[in-house]
Amino acid sequence: MATYVLVHGAWGGGWYWERTARLLRASGHEVFTPTLTGNGERSHLLTPEVGLETHVADIMAVLRYERLSDVVLVGHSYGGMVVSAVADRVTERIGTLVYLDAALPRNGEAMIDFVLPERRAKMLEGVKTRGEGWKVPPVPAEHWGIDDSEDRRWLDLLFGFQPLKALTDRIALSGRHLSVPKKVYISASAYDPSPFQQFAQRTRSDPAWVNHEIATFHFTMVQRPGETAELLLRHT
Repeated sequence: MATYVLVHGAWGGGWYWERTARLLRASGHEVFTPTLTGNGERSHLLTPEVGLETHVADIMAVLRYERLSDVVLVGHSYGGMVVSAVADRVTERIGTLVYLDAALPRNGEAMIDFVLPERRAKMLEGVKTRGEGWKVPPVPAEHWGIDDSEDRRWLDLLFGFQPLKALTDRIALSGRHLSVPKKVYISASAYDPSPFQQFAQRTRSDPAWVNHEIATFHFTMVQRPGETAELLLRHT
């Protein structure tokens, strides 16, 4: 039995992993889908001080209090920032590190560095006009290529504000995360233009990494939960 910890991206929550998590559990594995501070059912905890370090502490606490080891740690989108820092600090607890169409930062980089310029400008304008100067309004599901109307309604209903600090905080990495025994990058090939293709390209040329593609948009766990689960199951 493997242990999966699935870390969501900006504006989201553990809730959006439900389809893929159900399939992993049906295969006999233990699955944790924590929600980061200020998101989802923890949105009441959102403050201007919530940042990347807060979210790293969230996942570190899950590993500690659930006494987890040999974890398959999966980060989606902004969640790639979080899992990078976690794996860098508690490398001995991580058996496999998976980036699912996610940021793969180097030391000193911030999530906002990877946002495409036009999208970044809209985000920062939204912070001024709707976010009280410190929180980023959610991006509509339509932007992410969600073509099913029910899924669009589901996501748009539950997406919430993201703390700007989490996107502008610069990550501190020693490089230990790259010594995790198994490293996997899964890209969503239909998401174009995408800020994440650069990371897929970077890892393809590195024999220490395994690469996969899913022919859909950014939220593979919503649009292709079976294929997402199948790829994760390969790396237990």
